[in-house]
Amino acid sequence: MSLNEARIVTEQGLDARVAAIVEPVINDLGYRLVRVKISAANGCTLQIMAERPDGTMSVVDCEEISRAVSPALDVDDPINRAYHLEISSPGIDRPLVRESDFIRWAGHEAKVEMTVPLDGRKRFRGILTGVEAGQAILRLIDAPEGAVNPVLLPLTDIAEARLILTDDLIRAALRAEKAALSARGIDTSDLPDEDDDIEFEYDAADEDDDDAEDEGPGRAN
Repeated sequence: MSLNEARIVTEQGLDARVAAIVEPVINDLGYRLVRVKISAANGCTLQIMAERPDGTMSVVDCEEISRAVSPALDVDDPINRAYHLEISSPGIDRPLVRESDFIRWAGHEAKVEMTVPLDGRKRFRGILTGVEAGQAILRLIDAPEGAVNPVLLPLTDIAEARLILTDDLIRAALRAEKAALSARGIDTSDLPDEDDDIEFEYDAADEDDDDAEDEGPGRAN
């Protein structure tokens, strides 16, 4: 994945202003910005989600970004109240913000919200099957009989998209992480085997909570 690939899903308002400040700093360190989100958690929390171009992100990486963006935020001071800074990885059920994300995670389930309705609806859920002519291809799991399926979702009209946590996704993410770390000469023997039985807690209520926080394995406060 290219370090300089532009995001197609971006922020609005104050989140966008913060993103404009921190993204050049993050890029200069060799990382890619995934998302900026200001929430009311802990009074006020600024979450900056980032990753290496190979998709990995460690606690050390988060700490490096935190040290670099803090001075830039202090200078521009975009948030006019005290806030808690949180640097995190995208996590397994990650936001999809670049065209390469939709290509890389083809074959996995995702939910997508559009900025404008497509055939009368804004929210879609299904299996990503790739990208064609600037449109994400999504095979719907709830398509009515006789409806067009898969659907083509213009990438430039996507307001939010993210993967849905499944066993297959966990295994795929683990394989990708191992491959990326091995390519950098990092020992992966302490990571679990992707063929092992994998268990995770599932809460159906989370799927309807569009404001739920995304927590990755790497974080610095």
